[in-house]
Amino acid sequence: MKLLNFTLIKLTICLVTGITLAHFAKLSVTLIAYTTIALTTLLSIYWFVLKSKIDRLPHFASLSYVCMIGIGAFSYTIQNEKLQPNHYTNLSVFKTDNTLTFKIKERLKPDNYNNKYIVSVIAFNSETASGQLLINIKKDSLDKVLSVDDVLVTSAQLQKIQQPLNPHQFNYSKYLELKQIYHQLYLSSDSVKVLSTSKNTIYGYADVLRTTINSKLIKAGFKDDALSIMNALLLGQRQTIDKTTYTNYVNSGTIHILAVSGLHVGILLWILNFLFKPLLYFKYGIYIRPIVLITILWSFAVIAGLSPSVTRAVTMFSIISVAMHLKRPTNIYNTLVISAFFILLIKPTFLFEVGFQMSYLAVLGIVSVQPIIYKLWQPRFLVVDKLWQIFTVTLAAQAGVVPISLFYFHQFPGLFFVSNLVVIPFLGLILGFGLLVIALALLNILPNFIVTGYSFIIDSLNAFIAWVAQFETFLLQDIPFTILQVLCSYFIIISLVQIYKYRNFKWVAFSLIGIICFQGISFYNTYNTQNKAFIIFNKSRYSIIGQKDNAQLLLHHNLDSTKLRSDNVIKNYRVGETIDSILTDSVKSFYQFRGTSILVIDSLGLYKNLSFKPTYILLRNSPKINLNRVIDSLQPQQIIADASNYKSYIKRWEVTCESKKIPFHQTSEKGAFIIK
Repeated sequence: MKLLNFTLIKLTICLVTGITLAHFAKLSVTLIAYTTIALTTLLSIYWFVLKSKIDRLPHFASLSYVCMIGIGAFSYTIQNEKLQPNHYTNLSVFKTDNTLTFKIKERLKPDNYNNKYIVSVIAFNSETASGQLLINIKKDSLDKVLSVDDVLVTSAQLQKIQQPLNPHQFNYSKYLELKQIYHQLYLSSDSVKVLSTSKNTIYGYADVLRTTINSKLIKAGFKDDALSIMNALLLGQRQTIDKTTYTNYVNSGTIHILAVSGLHVGILLWILNFLFKPLLYFKYGIYIRPIVLITILWSFAVIAGLSPSVTRAVTMFSIISVAMHLKRPTNIYNTLVISAFFILLIKPTFLFEVGFQMSYLAVLGIVSVQPIIYKLWQPRFLVVDKLWQIFTVTLAAQAGVVPISLFYFHQFPGLFFVSNLVVIPFLGLILGFGLLVIALALLNILPNFIVTGYSFIIDSLNAFIAWVAQFETFLLQDIPFTILQVLCSYFIIISLVQIYKYRNFKWVAFSLIGIICFQGISFYNTYNTQNKAFIIFNKSRYSIIGQKDNAQLLLHHNLDSTKLRSDNVIKNYRVGETIDSILTDSVKSFYQFRGTSILVIDSLGLYKNLSFKPTYILLRNSPKINLNRVIDSLQPQQIIADASNYKSYIKRWEVTCESKKIPFHQTSEKGAFIIK
């Protein structure tokens, strides 16, 4: 491939390889450091001593690539905050009540009960400390929202992030671990004391600006969904979006417009280029304008929270802006690679962020696939041509992200092209008009008719998105897709693009090999799930028991029909185990599975006069029983308690089992109980 002739692309691939190795292999920082230093020293000797003969040294390129792999691994490893001696996990032994002083770093989307924040630790049990925590502050009648850079102190017990309690459940603890967050706190508002509200970081000032803009917009008359969508589109903040509205955007295939990315930054750059064009008439305007543009772009990135997608987009368009003003030809692949190289060198964990992966893959899809699709038809009329361009861009972006999207989200919006044909043409208007609205609101001169008109535009957009999302038949859900299928899919896509470009047998052969491999992986996945299992799921306040027989699942539960349809516990298991059909029934009092017997004791507490001794006993719905007598009478091998029981009962049963020296499994702590 000609692209690999560019040295920076090869070096970026090596950098990614090093980051990936460090992430999965968990290599020693000392080993990586010494190896990287040795390789860099050897490379420097090659360069300075044998510079005139460098072209004739066959090992120089290989050594450079190995050195870059080491730099990637070293960059990832040294950013592990746990290696710092003053990280809170390396200090005092954790106590029941640890005294913590911390600074608010980021506000997260609140849940039904708590406001959530990511905070930086300043002091831990009177010692200077570092590290990050997830803070959950219980909502009260005042519901005071804390600001970025606020410094607070509290006394509380650190809690580990909950591991997944059901099979194939999203691993929130691993997600937070990538952000260097290992513990959380649950606090009430009166247990936290604010020490300072002064701002001393750029993020704090950005938060003040966002808060000011919001207060001005509310004062001007914006509210509810219109205000939350403006926050997402213009300020990169999605915390206040209603769950129903957010789901509509996901199901319609337009969720990408709510995450500030290349599309938004590209439109912003186009607007700024137009506004600051007069600078070119000054003597040094050709140098001043790119500096102004880049400064504004990065200011916007900071205000939008420096998410992976906006960081990637601003980096890429900053490079494009410089090249454009220097009148240098820009290759989009080179621009993408340069932005990825510097971002990953500074923030290697971005490689594992879904937003970072999808944004780059979408752009790669557009620049690689869109020209091919566009050439299939050349419309004669301008309006039709523009719509065809939008359609091909949307289709190409989907080609870039579909495999990874299926892997992460297991669904595909069939009407994405309809929604994007309407949304994308008006996004420029919405963004440009929105910036004007914010400017006028900050100056307190925003007329009421503009508020009404802009609110109508946003409400109309939401209404259209909701209309598209209602066609659930076109939303393909619960699609099993593994990482091997992802890799194979991209191999096939690349091969097909190369077939179009070069039209030779080699790439035809590669594409056929990719298709055969994809089929083989699909057959293997189906074969791998052909087994039987008995599962007691963890579901707060409910009981769910599953009997898996190859691709069929028989569920015994006490959920109502609405909860059953929307329950993620069952949905995740169905996708992860490639279940074709689900049958339902009520919870029984007795089960048999592969030579083992499971007795279920519910709220009625019935267990006497049995003609057998069960292998396992499941306690559900808080039965009022004397567990000592149950164990003495039935002599089971293990006691299981699901999440439908009162916590006080579970604690009492655990103590009883410990005294009887019999294993006790509570699903709310140890996760689902599975027999295979």
